[in-house]
Amino acid sequence: MSRLEHDLLGEREVPRDVYWGIHTLRARENFDVSGHRIHPELIRALGQVKKSCARANMELGYLTEDIGQAIVTACDEIIGGRLHDQFIVDVFQGGAGTSTHMNANEVIANRAIEMLGGERGDYDIVHPNNHVNMHQSTNDVIPTAIRVAMCRLHCQLSGTILELQKALKQKAEDFAHILKMGRTQHQDATPITLGAEFAAYAKVMGRDRHRIEDSEFILKRVNMGGTAIGTGVASPTGFGILVIEKINEDTNLGLFDARDLVDATQNLDAFATVSSMLKVHAANISKITSDLMLIASGPRAGWGEITLPEMQAGSSLMPGKVNPVIGEMVEQVAMQVISNDYVVCEVIRRGRLELNAFQPLLSHCLFESISLLNQAERIFTEKCVKGIRANEEVCRELVDRGWWNWGLPALVPYIGYEKATDVARQAARDGTTAREVILSDGMLTEEELDTILRKGIRAFDKDDVIDRS
Repeated sequence: MSRLEHDLLGEREVPRDVYWGIHTLRARENFDVSGHRIHPELIRALGQVKKSCARANMELGYLTEDIGQAIVTACDEIIGGRLHDQFIVDVFQGGAGTSTHMNANEVIANRAIEMLGGERGDYDIVHPNNHVNMHQSTNDVIPTAIRVAMCRLHCQLSGTILELQKALKQKAEDFAHILKMGRTQHQDATPITLGAEFAAYAKVMGRDRHRIEDSEFILKRVNMGGTAIGTGVASPTGFGILVIEKINEDTNLGLFDARDLVDATQNLDAFATVSSMLKVHAANISKITSDLMLIASGPRAGWGEITLPEMQAGSSLMPGKVNPVIGEMVEQVAMQVISNDYVVCEVIRRGRLELNAFQPLLSHCLFESISLLNQAERIFTEKCVKGIRANEEVCRELVDRGWWNWGLPALVPYIGYEKATDVARQAARDGTTAREVILSDGMLTEEELDTILRKGIRAFDKDDVIDRS
């Protein structure tokens, strides 16, 4: 069964039981590219923007109460998670998001028609353009919806990073007493505590959290009311500001008017800042996961200073092998996020004159990055970090084996660089330790030596990890 709809290109049959219409049908046929659909949070944000526009138009007297309220109710259903299966346009689409925008207009209109007792497709009752899209354009609705969705996702990611930071801090406290070999360029350096290493991880996560929270502010500057190119054509004075007020009433996001709507419509540099912060965070969490996999390597023929939780069998051939699969997953997520940042920058530089036509790709990259990070870090925290165990005896053994080297930097002020070099070479040649060489030659007493070496190990300050990150 189908219904007949028309547009500027002619007539087409649309399945009778769907809420989308002819514009969505053509977009589905034209952009059958990737199978990727728009992010659920963007669908909810579109519902929120459209709802606020309808409320503003009712308040200004442009929409009747019955039509306006039906649109609002349909939008509330979308915000609540209904009708998302009706948003079917691929993210790789031409037209700066017009296809996704019309998909939303048609779904909302047909649901409103249904609530008013009509049949889907009877646009004399509620029209996708004349009513749902009144005083709006793709070019202010889509960017505003992207910002609404990203603000919500930013808040979620910030909470996820905080949980990871707390888990790392707890491990820092648990491992504060465990002395291990520090390394630079993968070579033995000087001693450090395992707790100090984890404290450093917690601190960098804290900085990432603050950067992401700070970058959220620039997302709150929206171009609603600018319509096509920022001049506000076909929109009454004050409409955009009223819509923003309505959005804030429902969401408490604190959005504000961009003032220069022409600038805000054609320039998307704010998204580059947001993407950059996600990229930095991805790089930092990737560094942490690669560190953990390295110091857990082996476990018997490698360093094996920590043990990561065993999540699944690691080989179809080697019985008993377990791989660091959670860390490997996080590394791949980081690669994707860093790649997405490059695409975001490409999109921004390819804007032309008064509009950037590639916002659908930009939004796809941003939503993918933040969603991947959010989910990957939840898994990383629960299935990896919280279950890490320290192998204290292994740490101590490796420190002892590397003693010929690690204590010498602390001794340089007392015996000089050249003498310390001679001690290192003799210890390596004789297969002994620098400690034994120093004591046998009478350079220092055992008490003096121990006092000097203890001074060279920085204590872990557990109160410093979260508060001053």
